[in-house]
Amino acid sequence: MTTVEIARGSRTERWRALDEQLARRILIIDGAMGTMIQRRELQEQDFRGERFADTAIPLQGANDLLCLTRPEIIRGIHADYAAAGADLLETNTFNANRVSLADYGLQDIAEELNRAAAAVARAAADEAEARDPGRIVWVLGALGPTTRSASISPDVNNPGARGVTFDELVRAYTEQTRGLLAGGVDVLMVETAFDTLNAKAALFALSGVLGELELDIPVMMSGTITDQSGRTLSGQTAEAFYNAVAHGVQPGPGRRRGLLSVGLNCALGIDQLRPFLEELSDVAALPVSCYPNAGLPNEFGGYDDTPEHMAEVTAEFARAGFVNIVGGCCGTTPDHIRAIADAVANIAPRPIPVREPRTRLSGLEPLTVGPDSLFVNVGERTNVTGSKKFARLIKDGDYTNAVSVAREQVLGGAQIIDVNMDEGLLDAHAAMHRFLNLIAAEPDVARVPVMVDSSDWTVIEAGLKTLQGKGVVNSISMKDGEQAFRERARLVRRYGSAAVVMAFDEQGQADTLEKRLAICKRAYRILVEEEGFPPEDVIFDANIFAIATGIEEHERYAMQFIEAVRRIKAECPYALTSGGVSNVSFSFRGSPVVREAMHAAFLYHAIAAGLDMGIVNAGALPVYDEIPKELLGPIEDVLFARNPEATEMLTRLAGERTGQTERKQHEDLSWRELPVRERLVHALVQGNDTYVDEDTEEARIGFPRSLDVIEGPLMDGMNVVGDLFGSGRMFLPQVVKSARVMKKAVAHLVPYLEAEKTDTRGKGRVLLATVKGDVHDIGKNIVGVVLQCNGYEVIDLGVMVPADRIIETARTSNADIIGLSGLITPSLDQMVHMAKELERLGFDRPLLIGGATTSKTHTAVKIEQHYHGATVHVLDASRAVGVVGMLLDRERGPAFVDGVRAEYEDVRRRRSERRDKSELLPIAEARARSLRVDWRAQPPAPPAKPGVHLLDRVGVRELRAYIDWTPFFQAWELAGKYPAILADPVVGVEAGKLFADAQIMLDRVEGERLLQPRAVVGLLPAASVGDDVHVYTDESRTEVRAVVHGLRQQFAKDARESLALSDFVAPAGSGHPDWLGAFAVTVSGAEELATSFEAEHDDYRAILVKALADRLAEALAERAHEMVRQEIWGYAPNEALDNDALIGEAYRGIRPAPGYPACPDHTEKFTLFDLLDAERRIGVRLTESCAMYPTASVSGWYFAHPSSRYFGVGRVGRDQVEDYARRKGWNLAETERWLGPNLGYEPEDAA
Repeated sequence: MTTVEIARGSRTERWRALDEQLARRILIIDGAMGTMIQRRELQEQDFRGERFADTAIPLQGANDLLCLTRPEIIRGIHADYAAAGADLLETNTFNANRVSLADYGLQDIAEELNRAAAAVARAAADEAEARDPGRIVWVLGALGPTTRSASISPDVNNPGARGVTFDELVRAYTEQTRGLLAGGVDVLMVETAFDTLNAKAALFALSGVLGELELDIPVMMSGTITDQSGRTLSGQTAEAFYNAVAHGVQPGPGRRRGLLSVGLNCALGIDQLRPFLEELSDVAALPVSCYPNAGLPNEFGGYDDTPEHMAEVTAEFARAGFVNIVGGCCGTTPDHIRAIADAVANIAPRPIPVREPRTRLSGLEPLTVGPDSLFVNVGERTNVTGSKKFARLIKDGDYTNAVSVAREQVLGGAQIIDVNMDEGLLDAHAAMHRFLNLIAAEPDVARVPVMVDSSDWTVIEAGLKTLQGKGVVNSISMKDGEQAFRERARLVRRYGSAAVVMAFDEQGQADTLEKRLAICKRAYRILVEEEGFPPEDVIFDANIFAIATGIEEHERYAMQFIEAVRRIKAECPYALTSGGVSNVSFSFRGSPVVREAMHAAFLYHAIAAGLDMGIVNAGALPVYDEIPKELLGPIEDVLFARNPEATEMLTRLAGERTGQTERKQHEDLSWRELPVRERLVHALVQGNDTYVDEDTEEARIGFPRSLDVIEGPLMDGMNVVGDLFGSGRMFLPQVVKSARVMKKAVAHLVPYLEAEKTDTRGKGRVLLATVKGDVHDIGKNIVGVVLQCNGYEVIDLGVMVPADRIIETARTSNADIIGLSGLITPSLDQMVHMAKELERLGFDRPLLIGGATTSKTHTAVKIEQHYHGATVHVLDASRAVGVVGMLLDRERGPAFVDGVRAEYEDVRRRRSERRDKSELLPIAEARARSLRVDWRAQPPAPPAKPGVHLLDRVGVRELRAYIDWTPFFQAWELAGKYPAILADPVVGVEAGKLFADAQIMLDRVEGERLLQPRAVVGLLPAASVGDDVHVYTDESRTEVRAVVHGLRQQFAKDARESLALSDFVAPAGSGHPDWLGAFAVTVSGAEELATSFEAEHDDYRAILVKALADRLAEALAERAHEMVRQEIWGYAPNEALDNDALIGEAYRGIRPAPGYPACPDHTEKFTLFDLLDAERRIGVRLTESCAMYPTASVSGWYFAHPSSRYFGVGRVGRDQVEDYARRKGWNLAETERWLGPNLGYEPEDAA
């Protein structure tokens, strides 16, 4: 028999062959199952089959179910991937677990479904092997992440809540694993792990099943990085994730353990994945897999990366030594897999690195402990037995402040926090579970590993079931006998933890050097040599006891512990040592000064002997060298038993030094003693304008010219600000505050500058404007502030600026650069017009393009080609300084511009290639694919209060509860979601200050009624007619008052419906009367208030009030929609959603806005405003480009039917554009202008 024939004959040989092949070549995993299923255009009956024909819940989309109802389709997809070169076929079981299947009411068939899926894949693999006798195709049993998270709360108001428990996940994964194994899989794969605790629950379940069945099935693990921050959805970095799952499966002694491979898949495209794959490859002592999506989802939910592109980049990864297993995830097809297989066929696999054993722990971030590491402080204040304050908070149920104790420990230097709930009056299990869940929601605490501390093993298990990172168990020992010790050690490994091992055996706690060494060496032999426990995950605690008790045998305890540490490190390779440091000073618990000095002195000597970590209040440790000699001498006499009188002497000193050591902090005004130049720099960097006028005046008097003050200390300070901002050490709110100081200083100097007739051009002059028809300026204003902070003169023309004014100002001011901003899509046309005008008039000054609706692609395709001067898209304020600097740099500028032009040419080429390959349906066919609604089964809901209603009694106080704060922070370029951003380790401090300032501003505008929210809503009789909605004059429905024009999706994607908004309204003549809702909301007063702040040179508060007005307008839109659903339309009277659910759109119905993806024609706002008489009722008007003024305004339509959902129209063909022009009464050119961003063709090329 050949080797292949032998391998096919038994599972054991197949596993051995897999290991051999991994060492020899890069293996290929298959591509997306879901993408291939979508291409089959399956209908509801395909998913139901005969068996599930009467199921009440719709089953379309339950892809796993097809293994039972249409197994031939799934087998065919497997066969296609095998034919494309896949070595590893994944079963169609991504959601085949009882947690996910419960959404379809199918949880009870989970095991059967997995068994069937495995059998289908097995048959396809066997068939592929039969066709090619020299080949092995392995079947991977896929275990997805489920639809619930064990680490993330589903309720923003209850961060300790969880949608699923560890035990529920273990049950689900256990039965899924049983089914997969029964169906004949070769390998098990836990994939797309967005929450590492879910993945650890899967590994725990697999360990149990494999141990019970005595199988050596290899197990693969693949996580998913969800965005460019490089973290999983639950917040871990790639290395932290690896540390948490590297233990793999632990089925028991003598069985295969650990992981076959670890890797990343899904979420990101292959281009975005590189740095995170490289990070994982650097740390993993295992084969690494990589199977990303075919790019990021496009505006239609599809994927654009071609097989050729993915193959090219995969080959780069392979040549760089990053990968051992490659393939594809969402959006990939057999063509992608074939190209990838061909690309890596002759490239050697990544060599598996041999890593020196190190203790590798993790919270959200990794912690590595080894010989080269500094001492690890384990925070002790989250221990009810060691902290009276913490105990009181837990007993009182004050978990908010209890979490603050943990935060203080981490801020004070703790790299691990010890959590103990062992108190007689506490339910320790519940307290441990609740507290650890709460700190998991606090990134500044959760970034460090947790030491779960209890004398009750069941409490330790309760804690381990909440940790997504790799923590430490404190502790296990042999006090309950060797067998219990072994069993708990095995469980520690299954949970993926390290363990503190106490010097404690059946006879009791070791209190001599000899006993300490004997017990620790015995434990090491059992764990490492017999149980296979990694030596680096063993942390010995050789017992720190109190000294200076007056009892003679206690005098040498400290010395013996230090010597035990030295011997353990020498005789137990790679093991760590630890101890509860505060025990040593227990005799002096009335004198914190003495206790803290004792801890510092004890640690100084213990660390020198090899102590790796210790449980200690890190924030209260004095520096050893700063302990007063009169105190240090007696302390060390006690530690080393050098003086029989040492205890008495130290007791006397302790009596003299009672009380607390905490010091109150006062504002440090020592900087006021600095020279004036340094004071100005300090004020600018700190954003402190308290003394700016007097300091500026002092500097003016001391300098020959007023300009020297600007070019000297003020620019020195702003250069520091610019450097800090550019390097990420300072954040936008701080920069804006610095700009406030700068502006006030310059304002003080203006009269003197004018008298001196001084040019204040600085590094260069930049002209900024929001283009004609657009009133949005927050982003532009921020860019202006940042440029000023970096020494550029900025001329800001404001909003709605016509092209001729921009050009004339650029000419007369001799501006070096022109910057254009816009938020609405018609602004893009204005920017194109501006570029053409600059070209016509012979300008060559660089043109910057920015704003929310702009993009690099649009700039490259639509703008840059019309202007021979440099044209650059700027993504945000943080990049503006670098771009402006390069453009104005005479030496580096030309190369920079050439690089941008080459990049834009490549963008145009790639876009042209994608456009040519992207198919659009004829509009007639798209309409044939419209959404089919059973109006008899789900008739329209009649409104309780039809007609138009003015909502003018909703105040700022009420709206504050409806604010979505995340976009507010994004406007200030602070990345993160609210409320987690307030605890973010990078931007949290500044986010907190900004949030506090926002609350102060809201308090003011509320108390002084400076902002006025107003809304108008209407519920109008309507019916759909094709792609349009006809709105009637009254309920007789005999006269059409207005037509709301719609567009329909035309892209040819799988078997999905081609949607138009009219699909959600009952058709005319259907016999089912329906209604269309409309709304407009505004918050007025912000422009006037901002202008008053700008007059005070306070850009910070000017931007702040505009950003808050925008948030209040969106909050008013949210509140108005809620009132419509509950009262005015009244189809959801019992709806009770919190703000997080409202932000997540967990309600029935939608409110799309004209100009946005579902209805991209901005001009439909004119119809909407006419129906509501919005300008007269609430004072909001439309510009010629359909921007709303006041800027803080929102408008749109209400659709109430349960089938309504958001979508994007995407690209449209010429046939639909011509039809739309006819319905609107426009000519083709005008229609193409308004629909420009959505055209699926180039107008000048259309035949």
